[in-house]
Amino acid sequence: MSTAPRPLLALRGITKTFPGGVVANEEIDLDLFAGEVHAILGENGAGKSTLMKTLYGFHRPDAGSIELDGKPVEIHSPEQGKRLGVGMVFQSFMLIPALSVVENVALAVPDSRILLNKGRLAARIKEVAARYGFSVDPSALIWQLSPGDQQKVEIVKTLLADARLLIFDEPTSVLAPHEVDGLYQVFDRLKADGLGVVFITHKMREVLSCADRITVLTRGRITGTMLRAEATERNLVQMIFGRDNAPPTEGEPIAAATLPAEATAGVGLPPFVELRDVVAADDRGGNGLKHVSLAITPGEILGIAGVSGSGQKELGDVLMGLRRPRAGTVLVDGVDATRWSTRQFLKAGVASVPEDPVAASVVAGMSVLQNLALGDHNVAHRPGWLGIDWHAVQHALDWLTAKFHLRLPRMDVPVQTLSGGNVQRMVFARELSRRPRLLLAYYPSRGIDVHGVAAVHEVLRACRAEGAAVLFVSEDLEELVELSDRLAVMYHGEIVATMAAAHADLSHVGLLMTGGAAPLVLSPSKETNDVLPAMTGPAELRVPA
Repeated sequence: MSTAPRPLLALRGITKTFPGGVVANEEIDLDLFAGEVHAILGENGAGKSTLMKTLYGFHRPDAGSIELDGKPVEIHSPEQGKRLGVGMVFQSFMLIPALSVVENVALAVPDSRILLNKGRLAARIKEVAARYGFSVDPSALIWQLSPGDQQKVEIVKTLLADARLLIFDEPTSVLAPHEVDGLYQVFDRLKADGLGVVFITHKMREVLSCADRITVLTRGRITGTMLRAEATERNLVQMIFGRDNAPPTEGEPIAAATLPAEATAGVGLPPFVELRDVVAADDRGGNGLKHVSLAITPGEILGIAGVSGSGQKELGDVLMGLRRPRAGTVLVDGVDATRWSTRQFLKAGVASVPEDPVAASVVAGMSVLQNLALGDHNVAHRPGWLGIDWHAVQHALDWLTAKFHLRLPRMDVPVQTLSGGNVQRMVFARELSRRPRLLLAYYPSRGIDVHGVAAVHEVLRACRAEGAAVLFVSEDLEELVELSDRLAVMYHGEIVATMAAAHADLSHVGLLMTGGAAPLVLSPSKETNDVLPAMTGPAELRVPA
């Protein structure tokens, strides 16, 4: 007589095909058990999110069956999925921007729909958030929150909806290191209560830290499932990409021949961009930047460390002309750019990969090629209605592919059909095609598979080697230290420390990010590059019209 445990949920022969003949999932068999964390790994476009959305009821499978506690069930909508105890924290948030946090949570919590007691529900939200180490304001409107804070709302919402199986799609991408540890502790508590957890991530070390079992998807098919005790970074990567095509694992350097020359970190050069005592509003009317002074020189990567919502968005908005400072001065090549428009910043050579490219940088219904053409700012100067130079767009793509080895999705498919990682890669390619003098890179490796992360890192190094200034925002401290020349730590809209990345203590930086340590007071040191180069006077620059 078999003593093997029965799966909480079992998928048998699940197949899902999208219009155009794209097979996202093909004959998937998968067992998900109560009391375990099951990690799902795979390349961008491998079918991970599609499979989980099918389980949640967001997609309907073309073939196959689902069993709950050994009994066949049909999940034709998210509402049915929730009633059956399936909860999901999506990578693209399922929140209503015009409503408050407590109102969004109320829509997902069964006992609050008939009569909403905002005070009681707000207290429950704070209680769950405290377990994660989050700071969630129940009265805040969703549109006023950063993507990181919105994801925290999603996690709280799902936990309050009485799910038996919780699906987390890249939940750690906006968490500080100590918050990731807190999330693992929540996973442990969910397991102890007999709940199942599915954890989708591209970070091998996270999988090896918290998963009980690991399943790898490749091109819509399962290529293997193993226990954590059997898994290593290398054999997981080889399962994803194939033994001959496996990229370096995390922490393993790219072959020396592919790396650009060492950065000069702007030695002897004036900053390309400088902020002097800048104060700028956030979306809620407060000060998102509080007397920020910062400079970035050509040929350096300046990493910004901070929990999401610490002023990173406002900093990028100021440098793109999207947000006018309340006080202070912005200089570009020594010229006062404080009142410049976004068009002027773009013409001066500023490019941006934003925090949420789906919301801020693409038109979902347009094709990949059409979205890539949105970077063509010379359209207004060409005669006729068909002002886009499609030949130039294709030439730029060929140049990007040859120079940076960026793998792009098919040019004719709508952007709304792409995974989050592929959208990120497409926006990255478009901004690079402008050959920027300052690149604002906000979480450029978020949601991208291991192969894509290696390519992104190589691109940032290449930009630096060619003399571009790079502002690199990430919450992955190891990634920041690996890529950056200097680190600036932000907390509540202030720069609380700057340091040479090579000399950064990750534990102390993590505490600075969350207000758990006093701001660093650093003495000038040429050796540690803590002091910005002296200004040498305005450079020759024709102010863009």
